[in-house]
Amino acid sequence: MREGYEGTGPGAITPDGCAVEFYSRLPVGNEPDIISAAVPAGAHILELGSGAGRVTHALLERGFTVTAVDESAEMLERVRGARTICSPVEDLDLEETFDVVMLASFLVHNGDVAVRRKMLRACARHLAKGGCVLIQREGEDYHTALPRERVDPSGFTLRITSAGPAENGVHPVRAEYEFPDAVWTQTFRTRPLTEEQFEEALAEAGLRVDRYLTEDRIWVRAVPEAEMEV
Repeated sequence: MREGYEGTGPGAITPDGCAVEFYSRLPVGNEPDIISAAVPAGAHILELGSGAGRVTHALLERGFTVTAVDESAEMLERVRGARTICSPVEDLDLEETFDVVMLASFLVHNGDVAVRRKMLRACARHLAKGGCVLIQREGEDYHTALPRERVDPSGFTLRITSAGPAENGVHPVRAEYEFPDAVWTQTFRTRPLTEEQFEEALAEAGLRVDRYLTEDRIWVRAVPEAEMEV
């Protein structure tokens, strides 16, 4: 288990505290709609941090080709129909490029700045000419509207609380997922980024915001800086 990360509940738990069985049950949201509207039809997508394939499977159904990357072999065992690669995102170097690289699940908010930099460089390294990177950011109230609770239409209750005081800009967070037959928890570390800090982090990796894809500015389409200057 990574330092500062913990997970509890039935079944396998990944190094960052994610419960494989929970993510296998989690329904897909509006991510496929956002992605489909931002990239060319039939694009080859490199999905970094795919988990159990919640979004992967929806993208395959829409005609995209997906290479799914996750550090958990147990997660990747649940992925069907996509090429899978077991690797930490920050260490990935496939020596090939893709139309779209996707870094979702708030991975850009990794509490370790060095890991975040490596993740964004991995995004840039695997991007084909004319391609784009899709990134999911935290919402503005993610760390202020705590504790909070939401009942998902699929039948489980999500609770998010602070797991302690922030230290050096890093917030420990605890999530609880309660189903009628099981409860999972995850404690993890996340570094909030203002829009300016986020764009500075992109620039370090040679990337730049092309446009924000949603009104809440959570989903972002980024491109290489050099292509923005053409």
